[in-house]
Amino acid sequence: MNLKRRQFLFLSSLGLVSAGLTWILTRQNSQSNDLAQAETAITANPPKKDLLLRFVSVADTGTGAKGQYAVARAMTNYYKKNPYNLVVLAGDNIYNNGEIEKIADVFERPYKDLLKQGVKFQACLGNHDIRTANGDLEVKYPGFNMKGRYYTFSQGNVQFFALDTNGNADWKNQLLWLEKQLSLSKATWKIVFGHHPMYASGAYGSNPDFIKTFTPLFQKYGVQLYINGHEHHYERTRSINGTTYLICGAGAGNRPVGKNEWTEYSTSNLSFAAYEVYPDRIEISGIGTDNQVFDRGVIQLKAA
Repeated sequence: MNLKRRQFLFLSSLGLVSAGLTWILTRQNSQSNDLAQAETAITANPPKKDLLLRFVSVADTGTGAKGQYAVARAMTNYYKKNPYNLVVLAGDNIYNNGEIEKIADVFERPYKDLLKQGVKFQACLGNHDIRTANGDLEVKYPGFNMKGRYYTFSQGNVQFFALDTNGNADWKNQLLWLEKQLSLSKATWKIVFGHHPMYASGAYGSNPDFIKTFTPLFQKYGVQLYINGHEHHYERTRSINGTTYLICGAGAGNRPVGKNEWTEYSTSNLSFAAYEVYPDRIEISGIGTDNQVFDRGVIQLKAA
């Protein structure tokens, strides 16, 4: 073999080694970057010293099907990184007809990891829930922590008002009760939840009667947030006369959603909503079954 031939083979081998080393280093860097991204994805948010309350909300959950389990896993994953002690369960807790004998399949098993940690669920009644015994068995079920068909409870300086928004509700007494409770409330933050929407861009759309009935009360008494389900999507409005309206009804199934001029964000993806309450604001996150935050919003505390 002549000199030029040996030199060519030697230099070629060096090139192969160099290429191999380059591939290995590139692969290692890629894996390191992937690991760094994964670590970023599972890193918890550091707690902020002025956090008053963290809670989540979800609705239209009670199917016992894979969609519900997927959202429940995401709720559990969020809990592990950002612990909370409250879930607002905004109706249609048991499909299709509110049969309490299904409670293990549609509530206790899907949320067992959260229930084991002592996370408290506060429910209201949806239209499917009242199909059996008018929902009375759900009201009495200890895991839903309902003090009645409509009721109020507080966590620190946050007061919640749960409503029965069904057509057969005791509207006269409930509205009198709601105005009285709102007028007596000394809480900084007032949050109302019920099953049916007021503003919505989904299958049912907005409810003009509810808007006419409730929004003057909300404005008069400074309700900052209304949470509901019924529409099987996620939708957050801008502040409308001081109140933000949030639909979290994609807790087990979903339907298409559009948007209106008052819509800040909407999606049909399976999801739940998470809230961090501070003295001067509420930070809202929409979270999907991929454990990613797809929406962020802020409700600022307005001075009286």
